[in-house]
This record gives sequence, structure tokens and C-alpha cells, in this order.
Amino acid sequence: MLKCLHRYSLFDITFTTPLLKLMNEQTSANSNKWLYIFIAIAVLVNFSGLFITITGPDGTLYATIAKTMVLHHDYVNLYAQGADWLDKPHFPFWITAIFFNVFGFTTWAYKLPGILFLLMGAWYTYLFAKSLYNEEIALWSVLILLTAQHIVLSNNDVRAEPYLTGLVIASVYHFYRAYTQNNYWQLLAGCVFTACAIMTKGMFALIPIAGAIAGHLVITKQWKQLFNWRWLIAAGLILIFILPEIYCLYEQFDLHPEKVIFGQKAMSGIRFFFWDSQFGRFFNTGPIKGHGDPTFFVHTTLWAFLPWSLLLFAAIFQFIKKGSKDVQSNEWYCLCGSLLTFLLFSTSQFQLPHYLNIVFPFFAVLTAQYLSRIGSEKSIRAVKVTQAVLIVLLLAIINALHYFFMPEAFSWLTGSILMVLFILLLFLPRAIANKTWYRVGFSTLLVSFMVNLYLNLAFYPSLLHYQAGSEAAMWINKNNAAKLAVAQSGDIPYAMEFYLDQPLINVNTDGTGALPPKPFMLYAPDYVINGLSVKGWNMRPIKTFQRYFIARLKPAFLNKETRNKELTAMQLVIVR
Repeated sequence: MLKCLHRYSLFDITFTTPLLKLMNEQTSANSNKWLYIFIAIAVLVNFSGLFITITGPDGTLYATIAKTMVLHHDYVNLYAQGADWLDKPHFPFWITAIFFNVFGFTTWAYKLPGILFLLMGAWYTYLFAKSLYNEEIALWSVLILLTAQHIVLSNNDVRAEPYLTGLVIASVYHFYRAYTQNNYWQLLAGCVFTACAIMTKGMFALIPIAGAIAGHLVITKQWKQLFNWRWLIAAGLILIFILPEIYCLYEQFDLHPEKVIFGQKAMSGIRFFFWDSQFGRFFNTGPIKGHGDPTFFVHTTLWAFLPWSLLLFAAIFQFIKKGSKDVQSNEWYCLCGSLLTFLLFSTSQFQLPHYLNIVFPFFAVLTAQYLSRIGSEKSIRAVKVTQAVLIVLLLAIINALHYFFMPEAFSWLTGSILMVLFILLLFLPRAIANKTWYRVGFSTLLVSFMVNLYLNLAFYPSLLHYQAGSEAAMWINKNNAAKLAVAQSGDIPYAMEFYLDQPLINVNTDGTGALPPKPFMLYAPDYVINGLSVKGWNMRPIKTFQRYFIARLKPAFLNKETRNKELTAMQLVIVR
């Protein structure tokens, strides 16, 4: 009898083991199917801001610089308001100019290349995470990256960061493959992407790239790989590939010491590119200075990496708790690439929230692998409670924002989409996920979709109505049948300059300077119009626009009841 029982026991084991393996594979495939569906939705959410008016001042400034490139067929010199402009390198302007040449001077032609570069970064995040871990972690890394709050925001308010985010993670991936496979084509690709990253933001782009690769090699004590001559070849190739940027700076600035830049003559564009642009800000020795706060990027990450920031902090805490000896070797790439950059930015004297976007791919991988390894019931329960509270808070904030702001652009279609997502939030995660952390993750994704679709379909379209320069330009384009010249005074001109279908003339607030022939249109705030009227100018009002500097949102403006006190009336008049 014992022999019989033993035989049946063995039979059960040999029979059920393949069956369990097959069931696990089917469950994994089904989960991955849903992950791909959620990625597709996340991509659509990131495209949902494509047609929203470009946000000033930075976005409209960059769009105007690229527009000037195309209009003057000059891809060497950078100009803003007709003056030499030395702040950022050329690469994003070149790419934007290509899109303007093909699609015209439109909002979406400006934003599209930035979004595409970010999606390229998502693809490389997938490849990198899959190489380090597995497909499950890779897919979750992409989802976390594409739903991080400041990533979605940057794909609406496009500056240099979407480009840089994609280029940095692409560089790291190709250098990783070059080192692990001894492949020189991969090394070449890494050098190309790195050079483009440097020509996007400056030499600081090297920090997360070199930090990820060199940091891993140092900590894992791979000294032969660290001092391999391939890295000398890479340095030489990168220097060659950034020669177009060096040439442009030399032509515009170094050949013209008589030009006054940042209030001084003989400003070297090449020196600014290699040092003052980034390291000068870091040490506060360059022409552009700031006042740093060591905790700035801690609380910035808390909101910018929502709804995943608390899980990211938990992941990093676990690494610290485990100690360096227990951290897997693969994890050092993302830890070194992100934390070294984070620490350097935190000690810098010049700090802005969007600087941190370039390490979000590393943050996403760290968070995804942390979630996938949660084993104890206590940890799972803590994550579940934390994210549940966060979800409730995010929904409450959006409802409060809607109640006080009352966006004009809120339509029945937007409301229907949000309602469907809310119903899915209540029922879908439990129906499609067999793992608790998957349910938590799916719920977090759905609330991110709700928040960002509300912002991009209702809040920001309504908010941009208070960017009076772009509103006035679009009105003039439709109502200037006589083709009168257009001038502006007393406002940041970039939004009007980009959206206006004709040249914009800048006039001093006291009415002095080169004026267009009368009659002409003048756009200016009330105090400028009143001052010119006192001087005897003959003006006929034709339209009033309400202006608010939307880059500096305050509660008094967000509250519809107190908003009017925060607005500035901008007048459009005909000067006769």
C-alpha cells in the first residue's frame, strides 16, 4: 500500500508540475497583455496635450527661436527678439526647425518631436530594464515612466527635457550593450546619442550617463573594464560628433568679441558651452546665477514623480537598508545614474523642477523592480494602503481644482471619459489581476490617466486663455484684413511673436524707439495705453484680453471668485 501511495504521489508531482508551469505562463501572458494595453493608453495620454497652446515663457521662447531659424534660413545663429541668444545648445532647435519646415508653424509641430523623443526614451527604458531583469519589470518600468506626473507635464510644456530624457537613457543602454557584448557598433550608437544629449543641454548630460556606467564598474570592481581603451575611443567620437555645436558657437560669438552678451563683451560661446552654461551655474560662477536649496529636489520628486514617488522612496530605502553587499550588481546602473545626478543637482546653486526628468527612466526601473519583489504580506499591505490613500487624495485634489477653477473647456466628452475611467478604477483591477501589487499598480495607472486627461482636456486649455499674448495673436490673424503692422509693449513677447502670422515690432513702454508707419495695431497693458494717451497718441480700442502669468499659479487665481483681482487687462488698439 505504501508503494502504491508513493507511486501516486510521484505521479501527482510529475503531472502537476508541467501543468502549474503552463498555468503560470498563461497568467503571465495575460498580465502582459493588459500591460501592453495600459502602455497604449499611457501613450495616448501623453499625446493629449499635443494641440494645447504652447506655454510661455520658455516654451514660446524656444518655439520662436526655431521659427526664426526657419524664416531666416539660418541654422547657425540663435536669436531671440532679434538679439543674439546664448543659453541652450542647438540640437532641440534644429529638430524643431525640421518639423516646422515640414508641417508649418503650428503648436503640434513644435510639441511632436519632443514627445517622440520621450517615447524613444520609453522604448530604451524597456530595452534596458529587460536586459537587466525581465519583460515584466521592463513593461512596468515603461508604464511608471509614462505616467510620472512631470513627464506628462513636460510633454505638454515642451522644453529641452523630453529630448534629453530620451537621449540619456538611449546612451546608457547602448554603452551598456557595448561593454557587455564588446560591440563597437553599440559604442558608436552610444556616442551619437551622448553627443546629441550634450548638444541639447550641455556637458551636464554626461553625469547620468557616465554615472550609470562608471558607477556600476567601480562598485562591482571591474577595473579592467573601467580603464578599457574603448572609453577613450568614445570620448574622441563624442568630441567629433559635437563639432557642429562648437562651430556654430564659434561663428556666432567667438568670432565677434564686440558683441555684448550677458552685459559683457568678448563672451566666448565655446567656453559658455563647456563650462559656464552648466558648471558655472553649478558653482554659481557663471553669468546666470541662482540660489540653491539642498532639499529642493527631495520635495520636487515627491510631486514630480507622482503617483509613484512614495514607492520610489521605499525602493531606495530598501537599497540603503540592505547595504551595498546585498544589492544585486545590475541595480547599480540605475542607482548610480540617478542618485549621483540627484546629489549633484541638490548641491547646485541653480535648480528647476524639470532638471530631474532626465533620471526618471532610472527611477522607473528602480520602482518597478521593487514592486515585483515585494514578498511579505506586511509590505504588500503597506503598499496597498499607501497607494489607496494617494489615489483618494489625487481624486480629491482634482475635484477641488474643478470646483474652484471651473474650467471653460470642460466638455461632456471629457466628463464621459473621466466617468468611464472612474468606473474602471472601481472594478477593473480586481477583475484582471491575480497579484495584489498588480491590482495596486493598475489602480494607480487609472488614477494617473484620470488626473492627466482632466488637466490636458479641461484645465490647461482653459488656463491658456489667460496667456493673453497668444490669444491676441490668434485673434489678430483672423481679424487683420487690412494687414496692419503689429507692435507690442509691456509684455513678454514670445507667445505673440510665435503665434502671429506676421512680424512683431517691440515698442518701449514710453512710446520711444522705431515705430511702424501709422495706422498700426498696438498690444499693451492698460498703464502703457493710458500713458501714451496722455502723451497725445490717437488710439482706438478694438479688443481687450485678460492676462495672467500662468507659469506662477496662485490660489487666488485658481479660485474663480477671486480671479479677476489677479488679472491684468491687455488692450489691443489701432494707433492712428
